[in-house]
Amino acid sequence: MIQHATPSLTEVSQLANRISEEMGRVIEGKPRQIRMAVTVLLAEGHLLIEDVPGVGKTVLAKALGRAIQGDVKRIQFTPDLLPSDVTGVSVFNQSTREFEFKPGGIFAHIVLGDEINRASPKTQSALLEAMAESQVSVDGRTHRLVQPFMVIATQNPIEMEGTYPLPEAQRDRFMARITMGYPARQSEVAMLTHHAGGNQLAAVQPVTDAATIASAIQAVRAVYVAPVINDYIVSMVEATRQHPELRLGASPRASLHLMRASRVAAALAGRDYVIPEDVQTLAVEVLSHRLLPTVEAQVAHRDPSTIMSAIVSSIPTPERG
Repeated sequence: MIQHATPSLTEVSQLANRISEEMGRVIEGKPRQIRMAVTVLLAEGHLLIEDVPGVGKTVLAKALGRAIQGDVKRIQFTPDLLPSDVTGVSVFNQSTREFEFKPGGIFAHIVLGDEINRASPKTQSALLEAMAESQVSVDGRTHRLVQPFMVIATQNPIEMEGTYPLPEAQRDRFMARITMGYPARQSEVAMLTHHAGGNQLAAVQPVTDAATIASAIQAVRAVYVAPVINDYIVSMVEATRQHPELRLGASPRASLHLMRASRVAAALAGRDYVIPEDVQTLAVEVLSHRLLPTVEAQVAHRDPSTIMSAIVSSIPTPERG
């Protein structure tokens, strides 16, 4: 097996920029969303995309997989999808007289879970072990997933007929949630011009490979997080648990996810240490999807993202040492 040398943080930043540029060829006017997808990949997390149909959720996932030359598998979540379709199943081989494991759709570098809230809670739960531990257990045997491994799940928040809300344990496995939003007028016109020829993903060229991404992830782990930054992160998360407009705050896993994402933000800025601004710019995307507002907050049209933004503003920013 070829060992890849651990890249410098400058090289990691340059790599992230190349990936973002390639993805930008087919996703017009969404640099923030593209950057978040790359950040979550390098932070060893998973991404939830909630938005209406046709705004590029699936294209984002496929473009990322193509740019890193990784194995991409799509799982179309439907009410009749079985857990074994996701994780795999043991099949008896008549010739060898032994059971053989047939991997499911989860065995890929980038797994696109399309319309994840259309599957039953039992099938959704098949993702829990894979997302938390990068492995699946079938018939008493554990099977490791390929690295890097990232789940990008999409769901439509408007069309609720025939859907199952994601349980809190499932939502908590996602490092961040983003929305694509409708493109600006100029971006939509540019999209029509650039993609009139057919397959829009053909414009995305591989700029790296999965092994290099794995090495970049190792480099990001070395980014220094000072105790004062960890304390800042925990203060922010604790505030969600005590907020009067929230009946469920963020979990300890949320603290870990915010710290990992902040390390990537620092690395992409060319720093080997995290600053408070790294945490602030990511807090809403990383924390808000885990929060449940009270009934009173819902009546007042106070959504979790708005509440989270207010919390971020209320926490004193630590002084740089």
